Amino acid sequence: MAKIDEINPGQEFPPQSNPVGKYQPIYYAGSSGDFNPIHIDPEFGKMAGLGGNILQGLCTMAFCAKAMTDLAGDPGRLKMLRVRFAKPVYPLDKVEVKGQVASKDGGRIEVELGAWTKNGETQVISNAAAIIE
Repeated sequence: MAKIDEINPGQEFPPQSNPVGKYQPIYYAGSSGDFNPIHIDPEFGKMAGLGGNILQGLCTMAFCAKAMTDLAGDPGRLKMLRVRFAKPVYPLDKVEVKGQVASKDGGRIEVELGAWTKNGETQVISNAAAIIE
């Protein structure tokens, strides 16, 4: 990625594609402790009206965080990340994170971003923003 001083308002960052594996909700449950049955049991997810099991929202948020730390070039520079979970993500989806630099003040950059599945048809994270310093 470009150095912070080379990033300008209006600049879009390259979209990041994140494939969700069949077992990703189970792996994430193991690392996060979130074993809610809507995440790990497809039949329970169907019973709950979700059509199957869904990925944990914080895992989807982590895809956004990775896009921002890649943009910053240093994980320690990500100072704030805010997201709104708009729709569920399912195993075997591909989550694409994209956005642009909203403003820049010295070494502080504000980024507006979102995440989509189904080739950009379904927005799964909206009204997201990050601050990089």
